[in-house]
Amino acid sequence: MCECVAHRRGKISFKKTVESEAIGARNMLDQSIELIDYDPTWPTRFVEQKTRLTTILNPWLAGEIEHIGSTSVPGLRSKPIVDILAPVQSLAASRAATPILEEDGWLYWQDDPNQDYRLWFLRPNPTARTHHLQIIQHDHPSFRALIVFRDVLRRDVKARAAYSALKADLAKKHQSDRNSYSNAKTEFVQAILEVEGVSPSSRKPV
Repeated sequence: MCECVAHRRGKISFKKTVESEAIGARNMLDQSIELIDYDPTWPTRFVEQKTRLTTILNPWLAGEIEHIGSTSVPGLRSKPIVDILAPVQSLAASRAATPILEEDGWLYWQDDPNQDYRLWFLRPNPTARTHHLQIIQHDHPSFRALIVFRDVLRRDVKARAAYSALKADLAKKHQSDRNSYSNAKTEFVQAILEVEGVSPSSRKPV
């Protein structure tokens, strides 16, 4: 029986059925970085979740749910985790979707230092994740920054190659620290966005 059904029938919080009751800071740190060659099944894995999320988030959505991050860029090596971005009309209103998403198997990161502008989830658990989900208000600068950076990597071969080389280097330096790996890419991302005339994301280092 799936955990979402168990939740409905037994009134058991989804968070009680996984390794930890909530995704705290410790769960997000010190996880091995493994970059693999681009997998052509990643877009399919995105679409599978997009279909479900479009139904779940329909009352709050402000547009199409987007595939972002390195798995959305053909040819780019990446961690095998599909990143998803959902634009909503109101971040405050969309918080009501959190328990519904939890029933569907998404874990909400309660200690996210960036929860002032986003809701952040993963599935199925912190140590074996397959998907990340960010819910951001559609008119927030961070939403546009994520889309523009993805689009630059898709169309610009040189930018894609430079980013791939940076990721490989950082994966060696921060192999056991996922957040240090992510934070170390900030300067490159901001440089790309500056060229595009786009404000950088307001993401705080984790």
